[in-house]
Amino acid sequence: MLSKQQKVNIIRKMQSKETDTGSAEVQVALLTKNIEGLIDHLKTNKKDNHSRRGLLGMVGQRKRFLNYLQKNKKESYRKITKELNLK
Repeated sequence: MLSKQQKVNIIRKMQSKETDTGSAEVQVALLTKNIEGLIDHLKTNKKDNHSRRGLLGMVGQRKRFLNYLQKNKKESYRKITKELNLK
């Protein structure tokens, strides 16, 4: 789970303008950090199937955002995949 300050830092880093808090780029970055945290949690709690289901949902949501970026904003897609080390 990300703290409020961590979220603010990620949003500031990825936003395209000052009021941008919900663009696909920002959402991908936030989901990636949440996914990383859940992966660490599941390494120590192997039987936590409720969190595993949440993880799969987040991975699917991030994949949909990345597909959108790949189809509509190719340069932004390349930038974010390189910055977040995806694919």
